[in-house]
Amino acid sequence: MQPLPTLTSATALAPSSVSELLMDTRRIVVVGAGGWVGRGLLRGLHSALGVDAFSERVFAFGSSSRMIDLGDAITIAQRPLDELAGLHPQPTALFHLAFLTKDKVAVIDRDEYRESNRALSSTVLEALSAIGADRLFVASSGAAAFADVSSASEDLRIYGGLKREDEDRFVAWAEADTGRRAVITRIYNLTGPFINKYDTYALASFIIDALACRPISVRAPMRVIRSYVAISELVSLVLFQLLGSGGVSVYRYDSGGEVLELREVAAEVARVLGGNVVRAPITESVDNNYTGDAGIYASLLEAAGIASVPLGQQIQNTAITIAPELHLR
Repeated sequence: MQPLPTLTSATALAPSSVSELLMDTRRIVVVGAGGWVGRGLLRGLHSALGVDAFSERVFAFGSSSRMIDLGDAITIAQRPLDELAGLHPQPTALFHLAFLTKDKVAVIDRDEYRESNRALSSTVLEALSAIGADRLFVASSGAAAFADVSSASEDLRIYGGLKREDEDRFVAWAEADTGRRAVITRIYNLTGPFINKYDTYALASFIIDALACRPISVRAPMRVIRSYVAISELVSLVLFQLLGSGGVSVYRYDSGGEVLELREVAAEVARVLGGNVVRAPITESVDNNYTGDAGIYASLLEAAGIASVPLGQQIQNTAITIAPELHLR
């Protein structure tokens, strides 16, 4: 296995996005800043802006007051969400990443789950005008496409339905004023530093197997179809769309990436990190397909002048977070 890349390179924003970021003067507010996407975004912004501009322009909010670790002794203070509306008004690009994830459906009352997520969205929506926000990113989910699919699990339909509600209400916000712009991405499968919840993600499981010198095990009894994009690539595209001088009032699209069966994903992990793949027999005829419209996503990358990150590089970038933690076990 070759040495893993640095965290700085793994979170670097695309040059076209950095250019838009440096020409723009908007404040950048990240809500739900301590999660996987939030930390990847913040680290990319820190490198692109430099210490002083980052401290002046970037503000992080979450469920409580704490320090967020961005690696390499870089931290940012997170403010509690109830202080969001108290920011002084000025042109702002807000990243809305706050949401109780699907795994929470199984552990709390479902009505409480719905109410909590709707309250989070309302807090953000009501603060937008007060703080002067005119640019907004909403991190939706591929689950939104399953909100009305009867064969999908109830947890997925509940989570997806709430995500689709979020999409619609923030589209309405953007369309209510000609000076506003919203980017809404249905995120399917991500990769990159700061990955969390290893037990939830097949890619993390494969990387752990490889780093632990075990056979990379694909256990699913059906074909599992996935496509991956790097966080650095996705947030670069979003920044370009939010901050560019031209553009439409609403961008609404799926994350993309090369469509692969998990056996192919595991084989790429083995190529990059070493090891061999063991694929369980496929005994079920219905595929598990969780992928978006890769063609539209690819065309948006091309229009923004952003190169897609190859899966091999995505695997290395994801392993940056996982490898040190394995050594502590």
